[in-house]
Amino acid sequence: MLLIEKEIAGIFNKMVENSFEGVEGLKEVDIQPTANDKFGDFQTNFAMMNSKIIGGNPRAIAAKLVEGFFENEIIEKLEIAGPGFINIYLKEEYLGKRINTMTTEKYDFSFLDTHGDVIIDYSSPNIAKRMHIGHLRSTIIGDSIKRIYNHLGYNTVADNHIGDWGTQFGKLIIGYRNWLNKDAYKETPIEELERVYVKFAVESEDNEELNDQARLELKKLHEGDEENHRLWKEFIDVSLNEYNNIYNRLDIEFDTYFGESHYHDIMPGVIEELKEKKIAVESEGAQVVFFPEETKLNPCLVQKGDGAFLYATSDIATVKFRKENYDVNKLIYVTDERQQDHFKQFFAITEMMGWDIEKQHIWFGIMRFADGIFSSRKGNVIKLEELLDEAKRRALEVVEEKNPTLSAEEKDVIAEVVGTGAVKYADLSQNRQSAIIFEWDKILSFEGNTGPYLQYTYARIQSILRKGAEASKNLDENAGVKFIEKAEKALALHMNQFPAAVLKASTTYKPNLITDYLYELAKKFNTFYNACPILNQEDEILYSRLLIADRTAKTLKEGLGLLGMKTVDRM
Repeated sequence: MLLIEKEIAGIFNKMVENSFEGVEGLKEVDIQPTANDKFGDFQTNFAMMNSKIIGGNPRAIAAKLVEGFFENEIIEKLEIAGPGFINIYLKEEYLGKRINTMTTEKYDFSFLDTHGDVIIDYSSPNIAKRMHIGHLRSTIIGDSIKRIYNHLGYNTVADNHIGDWGTQFGKLIIGYRNWLNKDAYKETPIEELERVYVKFAVESEDNEELNDQARLELKKLHEGDEENHRLWKEFIDVSLNEYNNIYNRLDIEFDTYFGESHYHDIMPGVIEELKEKKIAVESEGAQVVFFPEETKLNPCLVQKGDGAFLYATSDIATVKFRKENYDVNKLIYVTDERQQDHFKQFFAITEMMGWDIEKQHIWFGIMRFADGIFSSRKGNVIKLEELLDEAKRRALEVVEEKNPTLSAEEKDVIAEVVGTGAVKYADLSQNRQSAIIFEWDKILSFEGNTGPYLQYTYARIQSILRKGAEASKNLDENAGVKFIEKAEKALALHMNQFPAAVLKASTTYKPNLITDYLYELAKKFNTFYNACPILNQEDEILYSRLLIADRTAKTLKEGLGLLGMKTVDRM
């Protein structure tokens, strides 16, 4: 099924060919929905965009184009407005047929270049630290981008680039040996590892020798010491076990868990290649990459004087590995804003290496308390599991108030879905580049532009469909769609703009464009529901409105799915 904008543009392209044959370099016809129905259903500024190329007044160009309008099944009429806009009025029969097929036929995104693999690097917690709300944004933004790209027909590879090869392991080994509570470790291993890590930080402030010991243990680990390697592997296993419990609650899956250690053996070769190509040069015993002055990038250290590698080296090795093991369409990295300079540096280095691969750093504003950022070292974080538990508890209170007759099991399922959805939506509905001040009531709000509001709208439609079926008025997929009230057509037009919203979210990497769309869809449905009675109407109107309601629900469900949110039939 073609996107509605492309079907309209197809008519205009024929009109352009007829009216401006031989004119070269014309800009494409751009079709956009109107902000006000008094200006039609859609609009194009083709005349203004091409006035210099064609030569002449935009309004005169628009008039010439409209003169070439021909009878078709899509457009009812055209009108010229303002300095040269062309307002487009669609045929209601055409719009109705699109409602019939919009959720039974897939949209045609064949115009996209979907070859190869889109590798998305996100979440990336550090081993031996419980996931806290500071990990939320990367995890759910990355997952939403993955879902959006899958929806458009791309093959995605979701990679959790875990922090499993850093200085914290020397500290953990010392902490494990000196302060571990074995009973606590058996009960909640990652919590106990986090405690000894914080303990190390406190103790080492007054005892520098502990830092020396930690560096020695890290060196032994890197050199293959059997006992340190066993502990390192154990730390990873217990951490991933807990992370996967959180990911399961969030309905998030990864294809690979290639941490920093995965690329360790590649890094020496990367350094040699950098040196051979004279990209890295020796400076005070270290290997450093200097950038042209116009880039305004600081020099990038890729190997210390003692031979140790750095994050940049690991990330360059990651690109090399992916280039050699995948058919890469593009690489997408989802991290917070503080890493922007790092990504600019290592992206530039890979380009200097001649690796022609599209790379995107999708950065987001960090979540913080009003008085500062989260820090596991300071021990002032809210654990992600605690956040999800509190969200579920609050959702359960609402469910028990609204639907006390439901079974305990059904209430529990609804509370989990609604609570988790509230957390996700509160984050994803923000512009990802904006910082977020953490507030319990705000992130768990169920009122206004929230996940529960959208989930409730979906559940309301399911209730309408159930009541219809109970009255022997089952949904008719082939029912003719009639537009009697303005609210019906406004809702139908908005539903047809769903794929355009998904496309824009994919090119900007902003899931909030989908939340904006869905919120507007829910509002338009509720306007429709209040203005257009359904079940007490004559059959022709009843079946038409049932179909419109059903298509709204399916669009809501699909859109929420792109945010990683589930729906429930009752709330």
